[in-house]
Amino acid sequence: MIEITLPAQEHFVKLLSSQEEGTGIRVFVVNPGTPHAECGVSYCPTDAVEKDDLKIEFEKFNAFVDEESIPYLEEAEIDYQTDDMGGQLTLRAPNAKARKVPDDAPAIDRIRYIIEAEINPQLANHGGQVALAEFTAEGIAVLQFGGGCQGCGMADVTLKEGIEKTLLEKVPEVKGVKDVTEHSEGENPYY
Repeated sequence: MIEITLPAQEHFVKLLSSQEEGTGIRVFVVNPGTPHAECGVSYCPTDAVEKDDLKIEFEKFNAFVDEESIPYLEEAEIDYQTDDMGGQLTLRAPNAKARKVPDDAPAIDRIRYIIEAEINPQLANHGGQVALAEFTAEGIAVLQFGGGCQGCGMADVTLKEGIEKTLLEKVPEVKGVKDVTEHSEGENPYY
C-alpha cells in the first residue's frame, strides 16, 4: 500500500519523540479522485484513530489511513532526503487524483485514469490539462485541451509526441488521438 522509506521512518521517529506516547502518523488525501486532490501527513494521537482506519505497523510507530483515502494511496511512497540546506519530506501518490483501475477495466476507464494520473500532472506544470471527450468505436481518443494548453503553439507536439505515445503504449485499444479543442479562441490563441 504505502511505502515509507527508512530515512522517512527515522524522520517520523524523531518527530514523534516529542509527542504523547502512542502517537502515530496519519496519511490522507483531501478531495481524493479529483484534480484538486492533495496528500498530507499529520500526527495521529491514539484518541484520533477511527475504527475503519487502516493501520500500518512499522518498527517504532504506526501509520493510519482513513477508509476513504485507502484506494487513492495505493502505490504511494513517502521519502525523506537530506542536503546541505536541511531535509525534505516528499509524498508521491500517483493515484490520488484518480482511483487506479484494474488492467481489465473498460478502455475508456483506463484512458481516463492515465490522463488524470500521468498526463495531466505533467501538463499542470505548464498550466494546462486535457480531458477525454469521447472514445470512438474505431479506437480514437478524442481529447479537449484546456488551461495553458488551449492556444499553446506546442499543443500538436504534446498531443502526438506525449499523449498519443503514452495512450498507444498503455491502452492497446487506442489506435490514435484527435484534438477537438478550438485553439483560435480563448486567452492565448495561436491560429
